[in-house]
Order: sequence, then C-alpha cells, then structure tokens
Amino acid sequence: MKIAFVYDAVYPWVKGGAEMRIHELGKRLSARGNEVHIFGVKWWEGEETIEYEGMTLHGVCKARNLYVNGRRSISEAVIFAAKLFPALRKEKFDLIDVSVFPYFSCFTVKVVSVLKKNPSVFTWHEVWDDYWYEYIGRAGFFGKLVEKLVSKISDKNIAVSDWTKKRLEILGVPEKNITVIPNGIDFNRISEIEPEGGQTSAGLESKIYDIIFAGRLIKEKNVDVLIKAVALFKANFPEIRCCIVGDGPEREVLVRLAGELGVRENVDFAGFQEYEALIAKIKTSKVLVLPSSREGFGMVVIEAFACRVPVVTVRERYNAAQGLIEDSCGIVVELGEKEIAEGIGKILENGNYYEEMAASASKRAGKYEWDTIFEQLLLQYMEIII
Repeated sequence: MKIAFVYDAVYPWVKGGAEMRIHELGKRLSARGNEVHIFGVKWWEGEETIEYEGMTLHGVCKARNLYVNGRRSISEAVIFAAKLFPALRKEKFDLIDVSVFPYFSCFTVKVVSVLKKNPSVFTWHEVWDDYWYEYIGRAGFFGKLVEKLVSKISDKNIAVSDWTKKRLEILGVPEKNITVIPNGIDFNRISEIEPEGGQTSAGLESKIYDIIFAGRLIKEKNVDVLIKAVALFKANFPEIRCCIVGDGPEREVLVRLAGELGVRENVDFAGFQEYEALIAKIKTSKVLVLPSSREGFGMVVIEAFACRVPVVTVRERYNAAQGLIEDSCGIVVELGEKEIAEGIGKILENGNYYEEMAASASKRAGKYEWDTIFEQLLLQYMEIII
C-alpha cells in the first residue's frame, strides 16, 4: 500500500499525541513493506522532501507558529491547507489519512481524494462542538460551523477514543461511519527506561515526587488548580513535592502563583523534557494529576499507567482522559483544588490500596501497546481500500 498521512505538526520537531501516533503507526506500516508519506509543515532544515525512519516527509510550506496568544493559529492552518493541495495532488495514493484538527486540510484532502479517485479517512483526536465558544467567545460560532462541515464530508472516520466517538455521533455522524482506534504506547521502551535518580525500589518511600503533571502549560490544563491543591496539602504535609513537566504561555503566571501561595519550594517547574526524561520522572512519582478541561485522549495517562503510577483527573465535559480511568487505576474528581487534594490523599493514604491501583494501572496500559493498535489500523485500512 501507498499511504499518506496529513497533519501540519510533524514528529519529532513537534511532540504531541497526534504527532506521535502518526510516527509510530507510520514506522510500522513502513516495516511491513508499505510506502509511507507524511505531509506537514517543513520544520526541518534542508530539502523540502526528506527520508526519516523509513518514511518520506514532505514539507509543504515554511515553518510558522502553531500558536498565537495561546491559541491555534488560523492563518497557519489556512496556509498549510492551501499549500497542501499541489503537493498532495502530485502523487496517487491508495489511502490518505488526515488528522482533522485544524480542519482546513480536510477540505483539501477531500478535493484531492475526489480528483485522484483514491479513498481517504479522517482521524478525529477530539470534537470541540460548543467548546468553541469557551475558546474564542462569540467567534466560536465559525469554529463550530467548520467542524460540523468537516463531519459531513467523510463517511470513513477514525476516533481515537470512545469518548470522541460519542461526541462525533452528537455531531450527527452515523455510528457505522466511525471506528475507534486508540492512541498507544511502546510498552517495551517504557519498561527499559530507568527511573530518575537511579531508583531501584517500586515502593512509595523511594519516590522523589509525590505528584507529577505533564503537558503544555495553557489555561485549559488548569495547572493553577493543581498548585492550589499542593498549597492545601502543604498545611499537613510540609515536605510535599510536585513536579510540573512542560512549557507554554502560562508558565510565568504559574510560577508567580506558586510563590504567592508559599509553595514555590515545593513545586519543581521542570520545563520541557525529552521522552526518556519524562518517563524517568513519572516512574519516580507517586501520582500523576491531569486536571485538564479539554483532552482529546490523554496519552500521558496511559504512559503513567505503564509506569505503575495511578492517575487523578477531572470530571469535565471535554476531558476524554476520564474515559481511560477504569479498573481502580485512578480517580476522577470534580475540578477544584479541594477535590483534587482529596483524590490524591485517597490514593496515598493506604499502601496496600496504592499497590492494587498500581498493578491495575499496569494491566490496563498493556491494552494500548502500539503493535496491537497497529494491527487494528491495518485491518481498517484494508477494509477501506477494498
């Protein structure tokens, strides 16, 4: 098969769940003898088209900021979609897999698909619907409209979670037109990474951090609520340690908040970390907290599970990560510092309970091995092409 993936952000120059998904699945397709092409923004130096880990990467336009004032750039998405058309039209593919957000490239793919008479599939990482109004106010009407239009132009859709599938159905996409193929993890790779500081024991007493967060520091991640929860904890647990991994436009605000609440010495702002360093930090943490209002999947939750680390996340309408919390491997609470602090305390207050949760988390992570996910994707591709 000759497969094309379309997404403006390209791994490893941009690191996120969608980028990682395309990279991992593309590698496996290539290893099976398939020809894999990735069309994205040209983040790299040199030629517009390069070979990378068995795949052909096409830089269809110059690198631009993906975010402006903390929000996804509309101009970047429009320019990418326009430049994509001539690049994608040059070749014939057996299948084009386009990541839906930020939408405009979906229209390009649909046009090329019709002109070249090759099938396409739309991969949905999340569905925003009314969240557009929270994101940009009244102008959210246009974002919601574009999302609705995209949902109408494809009869082959992949959702990365049951949560996203249900939201697609709310948009009016028939259930028969949606297949759930989740994101995954490289379980073997994670198991081979040594914990930070050379930790050898899996016990709670050997952990460096009590709490860890990992993600982009933007408002919808609600890291400020986590810092307030740490302040509540400090009243009875002065030595509490929290590690915040990631960077973003809210960093300075969060550092200032930690200082104002008197927990600056308790909170380690670790900044962006390469994958091995991130996993090493998760392995030396007791609990991962993900207080996001919006998550399309929540890859870090599965990564924490693979590290035998339970998770606390929040019961928010657009947070798909709460759908991953099953089989006593974590807790879902309301979004608030008191509720998050209580959730963390419930996990940590009983050593036997913690070990049960850690074992359950590890077992659940095994269901998301990339090799297993790949076989599901390959079967879906074959059904679409045939």
